Amino acid sequence: MRVLVSDPLAQDGLELLRAEVIVDVETGLDEDGLAAVIGEYDALVVRSGTQVTERIIEAGSRLQVIGRAGVGVDNINVDAATRRGILVVNAPDGNTLAAAEHTIAMMLSLARHIPQADASLRARKWARKQFVGTEVNGKTLGVIGLGRIGREVASRARGLRMRVVGYDPYMASEPAEQLGIEMVQLDELLAESDFITVHVPLTSDTRDLIGERELGLMKPTARIINCARGGVVDEEAVAAALQDGTLAGAAFDVFTEEPPSGS
Repeated sequence: MRVLVSDPLAQDGLELLRAEVIVDVETGLDEDGLAAVIGEYDALVVRSGTQVTERIIEAGSRLQVIGRAGVGVDNINVDAATRRGILVVNAPDGNTLAAAEHTIAMMLSLARHIPQADASLRARKWARKQFVGTEVNGKTLGVIGLGRIGREVASRARGLRMRVVGYDPYMASEPAEQLGIEMVQLDELLAESDFITVHVPLTSDTRDLIGERELGLMKPTARIINCARGGVVDEEAVAAALQDGTLAGAAFDVFTEEPPSGS
């Protein structure tokens, strides 16, 4: 069996695969490049960087399985794979803790202006008073999406003595309350939260879930974090809110276009 890995994977993971099958690693392929070579492989392993389009799937004459090394399968055309009888699998627990910890790191960096302070010091400036920031203790964190990652973020925020409110139309109130999360409607979450973090997949329902209207409901002192999927938060609307002073800050590590250019 031949497996193509088209996104960077940890060496330990590659060694596990190589103990069982023939593995080739070719990262950075565009759609043309991947379509040209995929016919030689029985399986494809991706992360979030590779977009597995219908064209690629149709070119994969030997493909039996497509694996996403992470949460979600929104970068894979599941319908096209299903028509071809190709199994699509993912690893929902693979990066849960890492993503939750990264979200907390982004929140604290945002609250304490750590990137700006670092840049200032590297520029040989000593402007400590400009980067005092704000405490998260006692503040309200709004978590949109209470799947594995959202719940882990909520747990860590509770450890920081934050009040946690949550919105997830698929989660009942009782299990959320057992985790110390107050379930509210989305508009209420937006109005009450000092920090807001999104943890939902990118679908037709969640694209631009947080747009101009939603940003207008937030406090001018609020800050928003997106470590989930580019496109869930309207980046242009966030940029406008930051420029207008109606939003205090934003921390993204995912973008509608990756890498972001001309933004």
